[in-house]
Amino acid sequence: MSPTTKLIAALLAASSLTACTTVGPNFQAPEAPKTVSTLGAGDTAPTAARLDAAQANAGPWWTALNSPELDAVIRQALKDSPTLAEADATLAQSQSALAQARGVAGPQVTGNAGVARERANLQAFGFTGFGDIKLSNPTFSLYSVGGAVSYDLDLWGGNKRRIESATARLEAEGRRTEAAYLSLTANVAMQAATIATLRSQIASVEQMIADDQANIELIRKANALGGSTSLAKVSAASQLEEDRAQLPALQGELAAARHALAVLVGKAPADWAAPAFDLSTMGLSAPVPVALPSQLVRKRPDILAAEAQLHAATADIGVATADLYPNIKLSASLTQGALKPGDLFSYDASGWDIGAGLTAPLFDGGALKARRQQAREAARAASARYQQTVLMAFGQVADALSALSADDTALAAHARTEQQASERLRLAKVAFDKGGGTMLEVIDAQRTLNAARSSKARAEGQRLVDAIRLFAATGADWRTS
Repeated sequence: MSPTTKLIAALLAASSLTACTTVGPNFQAPEAPKTVSTLGAGDTAPTAARLDAAQANAGPWWTALNSPELDAVIRQALKDSPTLAEADATLAQSQSALAQARGVAGPQVTGNAGVARERANLQAFGFTGFGDIKLSNPTFSLYSVGGAVSYDLDLWGGNKRRIESATARLEAEGRRTEAAYLSLTANVAMQAATIATLRSQIASVEQMIADDQANIELIRKANALGGSTSLAKVSAASQLEEDRAQLPALQGELAAARHALAVLVGKAPADWAAPAFDLSTMGLSAPVPVALPSQLVRKRPDILAAEAQLHAATADIGVATADLYPNIKLSASLTQGALKPGDLFSYDASGWDIGAGLTAPLFDGGALKARRQQAREAARAASARYQQTVLMAFGQVADALSALSADDTALAAHARTEQQASERLRLAKVAFDKGGGTMLEVIDAQRTLNAARSSKARAEGQRLVDAIRLFAATGADWRTS
């Protein structure tokens, strides 16, 4: 076995040693919250949600909305979104950081080689000649090759804690990536629901306009027979223009929603057109499954990311603590040097050294202790952020549940209003046909019915949006596999 191989083998054997001790606190995952429900105090559970301990969904969460068009758009967004590309790249950075931490903790091997043309100064060593014979300084080429190996014994586990911290940060970044995917899918679905709602409202307004025009035609015929008044004609024309005035704003909102969806998909609005989403083909096939509080903290990616960040901050305390104590590093080097390349690898041309170096902080003005205290305070801040993240998650779930419960009440009220308005219009038309009513009453009843239909469409769209918010708030599975 060559000297180089022996030196490397010795240090590799040393690398198998574990740290004598690992300083700093060991991470303990926070306990599950004591709260017993995701509902707010005094809130009523909506019919569109159910407590589900298993939280088992068949396929991606948005398939519960029964829209093949939405499924296709979300899958395209998952493939082309720059937001997700950024999240994936950031995750890859964290993977490289962990690889770096692991690499630094292992043996470090370096190699070197060189050739130099030198002129030796013999007089510097007292060689001037022999008697009358003067020695001239020789000129020659020097060839060298060698290597060095070093290994940090990590007596106090500082490197181990660095790896632990990098691993936790990688997990946190992975959870943030999951949160980005979940946020994107939810935002795409909400924009699709917004488009469907606006299209339904526009259809209602267009129906209003068609009814207004039909009423004007009826009044024109009645005027020709002397059975209507000028007031009825003016009122019908005024109602027509009032309903027409609603269209531009709704069309502008629809265009903005389509543009926003194009951006979410990763396309310029001019290069991509949103599908014609329709409320009649979008709806929940089953109530949204809602996890219990103890399960929610193990499911939502933002909570899991905050927990991983707390883990990393806890490991950083150990890194800072290990720096307070002495450390030993083993090292060895081998150099082969010769005047001729053919002699470079002979035993006589070799030189080596092997040893151990001890470093210990003696005086640093309290900088290392301050750094450890800084790490402790950072861990306290990470713990507070975790608690706040949990509270915000519970608040978002409670908000979504409360909104869905209100949507149930609102939809029931709008359905009754529409039914009553429809009956009123029927009675007004019967009375007008029999000569017991006026055209103004028919126009007013028609306006009321159209307004009720438009309001109901808004309520249906809002219920769909709130259901999507609940899916996102409960950390629904976004995966498409």
